[in-house]
Amino acid sequence: MRNLQISKFIYWTPRILSIIFILFLALFSLDVFGNNYTFWETVVGLLMHNIPSFILLILLLISWRYEIVGGVAFILAGLLYLFSLFSPGHFEWYMLSWSLLIAGPAFLIGALFLANWFQKKKINS
Repeated sequence: MRNLQISKFIYWTPRILSIIFILFLALFSLDVFGNNYTFWETVVGLLMHNIPSFILLILLLISWRYEIVGGVAFILAGLLYLFSLFSPGHFEWYMLSWSLLIAGPAFLIGALFLANWFQKKKINS
């Protein structure tokens, strides 16, 4: 019975956290509404700001069935964010908190997807 509870936890936690994380990232796109843009400029701004959210949503849909994709993709997304944030000449000390807010959850979600994949692989073998 305990293994079944752990299995459900490992199965659902990365999926729920992924949805929350994607919604959190989408919140950052709302800043386009305070800039007196025209309707079409606002639409384009929303689409541009939400490209990472759209990509992660597509990856989540694939990861729902194939956990290895989610594990690798979310970890790579966190690494991509870190590399883009810490590019040479652009680093400031306060950026460390940004990296924890964005890359940290991505790494956690990726690790949970990998744990689910390993558990499923162990059960099937």
